Amino acid sequence: MAGHSKWANIQHRKGRQDEKRGKIWTRIIREITVAARAGGGDLSANPRLRLAVDKAKAANMPADRIKYNIDKATGNAEGLTYEEIRYEGYGIGGAAIMIDTMTDNRVRTVAEVRHAFSKHGGNMGTEGSVVFQFKHCGQLIFAPGTSEDKVMEVALEAGAEDVVTDDDGAVEVLTAPADFEAVKNALEAAGLVPEVASVTMRPENTIELTGEDAAKMQKLLDVLEDLDDTQEVYHNAAL
Repeated sequence: MAGHSKWANIQHRKGRQDEKRGKIWTRIIREITVAARAGGGDLSANPRLRLAVDKAKAANMPADRIKYNIDKATGNAEGLTYEEIRYEGYGIGGAAIMIDTMTDNRVRTVAEVRHAFSKHGGNMGTEGSVVFQFKHCGQLIFAPGTSEDKVMEVALEAGAEDVVTDDDGAVEVLTAPADFEAVKNALEAAGLVPEVASVTMRPENTIELTGEDAAKMQKLLDVLEDLDDTQEVYHNAAL
């Protein structure tokens, strides 16, 4: 199956994340906190916490910092209580955008999200306005040049739903959320290490934006990602 080109977007986003490691750590700590409070601190029994810890390790967070935040979340220590809220809206050219946030003040967060949309050419939508355009799934992306045949053999044997070759040669493995870890572990055991690995909201279709429209959309996405309460931003724009 062929897919759209997304490698340049991935590399751009990774570059921006490398520039903002402190902010990335803050987001990961929130995810660890919520996951540990909801499902306990035992990694073997808490898949969401395992994913959060994997993100922390990938971001080079020290092991003692990870442990401290798990212990803090599962103990009775006083701390902020975060609420998970998803916002939906439209960007340039009607592109769909979803923002997953964790906040201790929903009034502040919704005001910041709405302001970002209105200032940068987008429109904030109502709950459910764009989520149907995305699929909740596990996604593993391998760099162009990776053997599609080898990835396909290992991934499908491990329970993946599909393997997609993008226009730029990147190989993308899609799984049900519950099968993500098993497929990821099987691929890594076979020496296939993905550049991107996460349970995500993948767009079912994309809207291609070029020139000034692409630049405006990127600015809107950057502003939304830079909000303090943002955890993830999903969109269906091909820039």
